[in-house]
Amino acid sequence: MNKNLIFALILMILASALYRIIPNRTLGFAPQMAIAIFAGSLLVNNKKLAFLLPLISMLVSDTLYQLFYLNGMSTIPGFYHGQWMNYVLFMSLTCFGFFVKTKNIFSIAAASIAAPTSFFIVSNFMVWIGGGGLHRPKTVAGLMQCFADGIPFYQGSLMATAIFSAILFGSFALFSTNATSKNLA
Repeated sequence: MNKNLIFALILMILASALYRIIPNRTLGFAPQMAIAIFAGSLLVNNKKLAFLLPLISMLVSDTLYQLFYLNGMSTIPGFYHGQWMNYVLFMSLTCFGFFVKTKNIFSIAAASIAAPTSFFIVSNFMVWIGGGGLHRPKTVAGLMQCFADGIPFYQGSLMATAIFSAILFGSFALFSTNATSKNLA
């Protein structure tokens, strides 16, 4: 892996972690899902790193959240019970990237819808079954209420994943084209 790519990945992790802790941003509007898709697509030959990128981004931002929380600068704790399941879910979204062709807009768009949708379904089911969130009853109606509770996060994650995927894949295509043009000159 070349030094420019390593630098770009580190910069992406830091920027996304810092973006995620911006106060009053739209619920669920963060770049980590797009990073998981992008990492899976770009690093298909280095799956360990592909799975680690969204995890590291989440860990850095959650550590910052925790520091702010401990110092009274935020009401949002960085670490909480059951958080490891969110980490597993974010890492699993990388699998969607394995099916994305970096220059195929349709496959990028499909993954940008499928990843947040699967996260929404699985995470809200886990909240409901675990008795978290608003402690909805263990009935079909309670599950539907739990899904309804998560809609603002789902809408934000759909928008964010589409926008940040466009930025990541678009930048990659632009820089790849420029690098190829320079090599041909």
